[in-house]
Amino acid sequence: MNQEITTAAQRNGQSVTGTLGKALSVLELVVTSPVPVRFSDILPLSGQPRGTLHRQLSHLVEEGLLIQGNDLCYEPGLRLLKFACRAWSGNQFRAVAASHLRRLHEQTGETVHLGVLCGVEIIYVDKVESRQTVGMQSQIGNASPLYCTGLGKAALSVLPQGKLAETLGQISFHRFTPNTHLSAVALQQDLDEVRKRGYAFDREEHEAEIRCVAAPVYDADLGLIGGISVSGPAYRLTMEQLEAWAEPVRRAARTICEEITVRLGPGRSLR
Repeated sequence: MNQEITTAAQRNGQSVTGTLGKALSVLELVVTSPVPVRFSDILPLSGQPRGTLHRQLSHLVEEGLLIQGNDLCYEPGLRLLKFACRAWSGNQFRAVAASHLRRLHEQTGETVHLGVLCGVEIIYVDKVESRQTVGMQSQIGNASPLYCTGLGKAALSVLPQGKLAETLGQISFHRFTPNTHLSAVALQQDLDEVRKRGYAFDREEHEAEIRCVAAPVYDADLGLIGGISVSGPAYRLTMEQLEAWAEPVRRAARTICEEITVRLGPGRSLR
């Protein structure tokens, strides 16, 4: 159970400081758990005294951010849904990209994602489902590692060198499949190729039997960086097929970047 509910910060060795930061870390522990969790599950991961953690959980329940059932387990509260819906519906990045996601879906028939870089993860902010019976299992709001996903590598490829080095230093590499990069050196070599091509591949690096092609999307001052991708099962998405779809994906990403610049004007970011 404890391994299932670690936060992004804990997975990558980052310390959380400040009262608000610690409370948000506790909130994330509960929200990202696949199942409701007990106080005893949260305590060893929170790094906080028992009394402090109890008060934080009580406050989060009082504010409607968490709920505690009759079984004493904590799970996300409905107030979070209100926040999430507002953030999703008002997201300009998603609004600009929406028509291009649909167009790629019409061209490929496969799952199309829009993601945003957040720390050492990529967060899915929009998705168009595959028309096929067998597709990719993913959800808007979920996060995946940068170093072994097409969206993540596409986003990393446009980071300035200083920021890229800082980000790579925060990554704790973990093997998901036999194809996963396990070092910054191996990842850098892949990113060099991504920059030359203008698009990235996920060659079954995060999930076995899942492949994708992705291209970076960003605003003019790199205040927001993300990507757009086409994903699906490896038996359907051969590398030859991904190569054929790479240019439409790259073209869609470039058009999104141009439209973001027009919508915002110079010197403004979507963040």
